[in-house]
Amino acid sequence: MIVDANGHLQAPQVLYAYAQGLLNQRGMEGRPNVGISDEQLEVTTKANIALMDSVGTDIRFTSPRPYMMHSEKPTRIVEWWNQELNNIIARQVKAHPERFQGIGTLPQIAGESPKNCWDEMDRCVNELGFIGFTVNPDPGEGDNATPTMGDEYWYPLYEKLVQLDTPALIHSASCRVHQRESYLEHFITEESIAVLNLCKSRVFQDFPNLKLVISHGGGSVPYQIGRWRSTRIRPNRTEGETFDDSLRKLYFDTCLYTQNSIDLLLKEVGVDRCLFGTEKPGVGSQIDPATGEWFDDIKPKIERIAWLTDADRHALFEGNAKKLYTRWKP
Repeated sequence: MIVDANGHLQAPQVLYAYAQGLLNQRGMEGRPNVGISDEQLEVTTKANIALMDSVGTDIRFTSPRPYMMHSEKPTRIVEWWNQELNNIIARQVKAHPERFQGIGTLPQIAGESPKNCWDEMDRCVNELGFIGFTVNPDPGEGDNATPTMGDEYWYPLYEKLVQLDTPALIHSASCRVHQRESYLEHFITEESIAVLNLCKSRVFQDFPNLKLVISHGGGSVPYQIGRWRSTRIRPNRTEGETFDDSLRKLYFDTCLYTQNSIDLLLKEVGVDRCLFGTEKPGVGSQIDPATGEWFDDIKPKIERIAWLTDADRHALFEGNAKKLYTRWKP
């Protein structure tokens, strides 16, 4: 079985028109109806299934595209939008449970405690049957106001994730500071910051059962690992723990677009800490002129890594996801 642990929702354009309506009206006229019929949703869902079939993906963990509105005001439109995204994913999963599993988004509000997400987390797990969540490490979307993920600001979220036994996929979203970096660049920046601050914090001492998956191969961190190995042990880290020890408390997806990058990730953090993930279709859905392959056709890149054993490939493509996402019952 091939399990893609990082795929984003494909939905009719009506959904994104709904988002624009929320931004235009700011909720002043009440909560509108998203207005997507089962027939409309099935058209995009079947197109997505056809794409999965074309690359050999059996099941995909589906989360929303990284447009969460977390920094928008008033807070009610953030809550409405994220709830509707979860509703659409739940409908897709219900129609095709053999092909999709739901990864929920959270109504993270810039400047407010993550505890405000608890009700939606309960709904996603207990009513919608979701198996995990995405977490935006920067709900202020470039405003530099949200503490890093090693800070106790995040503890209410970690507490709930552990209580529900649900992993969180750390995946940045929009960036409002466009003159500084695009949202694509913001992904890698924020995921790198998240890894480094988690590794030098007390988070895994305080939440030893917390399960966090870092998108996009961990940002820049696995490729700068020598720099972090050379630094002194941070005071908040367990005595005697190396940077590699801390790093191996996290999980990583394989959403990287060259074989060499995937090879390095697997060697540095370990096959047992990685999950197959592609984000296909997405930014990587372009032809690599050097190879003639799609950048986001990640499965053949992994299959060509000669040092991987059959057991390693099974772990990457299926086993690690089953072990980590315990609410998934294939």
